[in-house]
Amino acid sequence: MNFSEWLEGLKKINLSELDINNLGAWPPAIKTLAGALLLILILALGYNFHISDMGDQLDQARNQEQTLKDQFASKAFQAANLEAYTQQMKEMEISFGAMLRQLPSDTEVPGLLEDITRTGLGSGLEFEEIKLLPEVTQQFYIELPIQITVTGNYHDLGTFVSGVSSLPRIVTLHDFEVKPVVDGNTTLLRMNIVAKTYRYNDSDKAKAQGQAQDKGAAK
Repeated sequence: MNFSEWLEGLKKINLSELDINNLGAWPPAIKTLAGALLLILILALGYNFHISDMGDQLDQARNQEQTLKDQFASKAFQAANLEAYTQQMKEMEISFGAMLRQLPSDTEVPGLLEDITRTGLGSGLEFEEIKLLPEVTQQFYIELPIQITVTGNYHDLGTFVSGVSSLPRIVTLHDFEVKPVVDGNTTLLRMNIVAKTYRYNDSDKAKAQGQAQDKGAAK
């Protein structure tokens, strides 16, 4: 049967006479058409449930490929600059060591108080209070707060703050509070400030050394 004969046979069929419960009795043209539609439906469902999923997997693989390319380019750049990175790390270690040397030990705190006092008196200020506050322990360092109360004029206070910031030890200034105070016929300024210096928190190191000594004694 050629296509023309099949088409003519299809035109002569009365769809209302077809029995859905007796598919075997359908005319060949209808069987062929139904088979083609069924095949198209199967192909469409197969594409939707299988081929489209493969497309998603392909997109993910392409994205992963781009990520891997970027990682490779980054690592290749690092490898090419390894010598420069190594030199930079050495310089950072030297700089870090220099900063650690600026952190005072417990025995240097009195000297730091003397430096702060000398700086204030040299700036023309009068000390009302300078005292150590409780230490604050952080993960890698310990803060040593120092409460300072001084009186003087505006320029003297500025000179004092600048002088403390320039001390060879690391000192940071916090919690500024400045209020006017009348001294006879003169109006001065009273400044409350907290100066913080720092020392390395070597408690873990000391603990480890103590444990090693205990093990040696046990032997």
